[in-house]
Amino acid sequence: MSQREEYIEKTKAKLDQWNAEIDKMQAKMNEAEAEATTEYREQLDQMRERRDEAEAKLKELRESSDDAWTEVKAGFDKAWDNISDAFDNAMARFR
Repeated sequence: MSQREEYIEKTKAKLDQWNAEIDKMQAKMNEAEAEATTEYREQLDQMRERRDEAEAKLKELRESSDDAWTEVKAGFDKAWDNISDAFDNAMARFR
């Protein structure tokens, strides 16, 4: 497996983990009282937005040419750090 494929697979695994976390938060929201449900919904929406951003960036990475891989990866890494931090912050509000 090439370095590119390994990187993409690692990123995909993280997105899968985020999807599992979103599912857990959805279950908690379903159990929460009506007052707390609004806050859970807002946090869940933010988490989904960050996940969607990450998936879009991963798609760009997958579709990049081999020649553009290094340049696209550098941009992806920066965006990924920002998206990951925002996702983690949203997750922290649930704990």
